Amino acid sequence: MNGTKSLLSVQSYFSSHPVNYRVDQTIYRNMMEYISTRNQCLNFQATIRTMRTSAFIFVVSLLFLSCFVECYGREDFSPFKFIVDALSKTRLHGESRFASFDSNNSSWYSSMYIGPQDGLKKGDKIQSLPGQPKGVDFDQYSGYVTVDPKAGRALFYYFAESPQNSASKPLVLWLNGGPGCSSFGNGAMMELGPFRVDKDGKTLYRNKYAWNQDANIIFLESPAGVGFSYSNTTSDYELSGDNRTAQDSYTFLVNWLERFPEYKNREFYITGESYAGHYVPQLAQTVIHNNNNNNSTKINLRGIAIGNAYIDYETTLTGSVDYFWTHALISDEMHDLLATNCKFTTPNVSDVCSETLDQATKVIGIIYRYDIYAPLCNSSFYSESAFIFDPCSPDYVHSYLNNPEVQKALHVTDIPHQWEACSAKISQLWKDQAVTVLPILQELINLGLRVWIYSGDTDPAIPVTSTKYAIKKLQTPIRTTWYPWYTQGEVGGYAVGYDNLTFVTIRGSGHYFPSYQPARASVLFSSFIEGKLPPSTA
Repeated sequence: MNGTKSLLSVQSYFSSHPVNYRVDQTIYRNMMEYISTRNQCLNFQATIRTMRTSAFIFVVSLLFLSCFVECYGREDFSPFKFIVDALSKTRLHGESRFASFDSNNSSWYSSMYIGPQDGLKKGDKIQSLPGQPKGVDFDQYSGYVTVDPKAGRALFYYFAESPQNSASKPLVLWLNGGPGCSSFGNGAMMELGPFRVDKDGKTLYRNKYAWNQDANIIFLESPAGVGFSYSNTTSDYELSGDNRTAQDSYTFLVNWLERFPEYKNREFYITGESYAGHYVPQLAQTVIHNNNNNNSTKINLRGIAIGNAYIDYETTLTGSVDYFWTHALISDEMHDLLATNCKFTTPNVSDVCSETLDQATKVIGIIYRYDIYAPLCNSSFYSESAFIFDPCSPDYVHSYLNNPEVQKALHVTDIPHQWEACSAKISQLWKDQAVTVLPILQELINLGLRVWIYSGDTDPAIPVTSTKYAIKKLQTPIRTTWYPWYTQGEVGGYAVGYDNLTFVTIRGSGHYFPSYQPARASVLFSSFIEGKLPPSTA
């Protein structure tokens, strides 16, 4: 049975059972997004436990070959299963879908859409969000920017201006990864935006460490098919990939700046996390190359920052294996076996490597995929712990953003589906993915852009070791040696300065570091905006 038939079998099985499922994106674009509510997740796992027929077991095995099932911290995660499934998915297609990113493809520049924006800013202004707290002291906007009128393709954005001195503060674009995950639902509503969603899924409270204190922040749902973004041409989704995402994001920026002309000459930064380790450098390169076009809009790009970022295929996997070993998740013997049997130099691996990874999966057990020390949603440890991040937050956000009154306040169109944190369709249809973005990062560094790469030190999805190995490949001279940086009277992490490159770790943080360590994230972000290394004294 080929990969397409396997996926159809899985979809056919679930369509005949009373379970709605979501499948979560992974950083490799081969995982899908899974079950929208806690009860659905629990019901699905109960079904797995109770169904014992060989047919069901076969279907579930196909599901695991097609995607990685994950319940946003409600249930379990095995890190090595993540690697096994990523590699298996690549092999199911018979050949690698990894490709090189080409920002020099100028054929679309001349035909890039720049539409009339007069009056649209006023219509995008949010009067009030349902359940928002009193005393909101900043302007917020949301709506759509058309990037292809012929196809009917439009990207949704949410924009939060700074409460103080917004006219003099820089403009920042935030992108979440996936590919196919929402920068609004994940980035704005759970990490660095001005609000967080309460447990009731209906009310909001202020995030006192929101990044719009230091900058004016755009959260973009990209590419089309993610979150509230859409296309009226179904075949558009089949073109989703690194190249299309960079092109559409650039088209969005040019049109958005026409809608908000007061930001045209403002200092501009692009930031993001996870698979945005691709999005951010690729978009930055597209901006730089197009700035050299005499007929194009000049965007005042000053720098980029990427966190827990998928940068390089080989170092992501070798760094993961070493991270699990050094953090006592696998034995010395298992580490040696992996080192012998797995050579992650290409996206295709041997059967021996795949079997070894499967053995390691069984040994490592079940942990939360975004933080090796975090509790699971509804676990007894979570109910007894004082862990700063609520692993059930995705449930609250999902409920809030699917409220019709909330969507009306956000100026959302009548999309024919629920808002989801990540898009299964976009993940599965992802067309092109660069094996590495290190050459792009090197280009940006050489051009003098401010480049920051940061990493939470308890993240198993893109471990700190993977990031360090990737940076080592750049062979950039060190200017400021490794040192501890401080916030709130204690070590916030560690930093090292290179030529136009800064690497920072966040102590005690998993994948979504503005959620796990919001105070430390705020200090890191303000340091980045100011162009200073994080503070070296308490």
